[in-house]
Amino acid sequence: MNPKQKQFSIWYIFIALWALMLFQVFVTPFFNPTEIPYSEFKAAVASGKVEEVSVSPAVIHGHMKADHAKEGRTFDTIRVEDPNLVHDLEAQHVKVTGVIESTLVRDVLSWVVPIALFAGFWLFLLRRMGQGQGGFMTVGRSKAKVYMEKEVKVSFADVAGVDEAKQELQEVIEFLKTPEKFTRLGGKIPKGILLVGPSGTGKTLLAKAVAGEAGVPFFSTSGSEFVEMFVGVGAARVRDLFLQAKEMAPCIIFIDELDALGKARGVGPMA
Repeated sequence: MNPKQKQFSIWYIFIALWALMLFQVFVTPFFNPTEIPYSEFKAAVASGKVEEVSVSPAVIHGHMKADHAKEGRTFDTIRVEDPNLVHDLEAQHVKVTGVIESTLVRDVLSWVVPIALFAGFWLFLLRRMGQGQGGFMTVGRSKAKVYMEKEVKVSFADVAGVDEAKQELQEVIEFLKTPEKFTRLGGKIPKGILLVGPSGTGKTLLAKAVAGEAGVPFFSTSGSEFVEMFVGVGAARVRDLFLQAKEMAPCIIFIDELDALGKARGVGPMA
């Protein structure tokens, strides 16, 4: 494994654990009921502040009336043997229910639910950053803008002023048209051709003309589409592009602004 990829994965795990801990410390308490002494509970019942209670063998869980909830509307208090409790609740018209609750289930859910929500949110972010296969987990399927033409109508007759380049590319066209004529003699098609020149000099048109003359599909994209801040994502997108082209072989892949892959353009930490 690439050391940068390993370091990147460790940082992901560290950030996830840190965020989960912050969630437990700062968010979970807002959903937990306030614990109050039994004496305070009895005083709240006597003053008519309690709206309803749920009595279990060990704990009394209740809701304060909205206009009396200062520290939180829900509360818990330890149940004690009090023969007058039911009478006091009835006197204040408090709604009473009884439950047999499993503390084990409640404790497990208090951890499982936040973890499940956080994991779902994390996976959602990863899918948004780069959907599909390749890269870190599901990050990496090519979302680069690829323009594919099955039938290119541009030919060398549409390109002017680059006669030497057209002559050099004629061998490539012949290979794409009749590859068996070259492979029989052990010939191999060039792995790639570099077109160099200022913008607007016809490099894209020339590449299209090669595809048109050879009668093969033409894939066109930009090198900047493969630049990502996440390790492995750009490489995964390149693999995905070549996988698409392989299914349409023989074909031509034209990558414009190739210098963007070497980070020769732009400013800031990504340049």
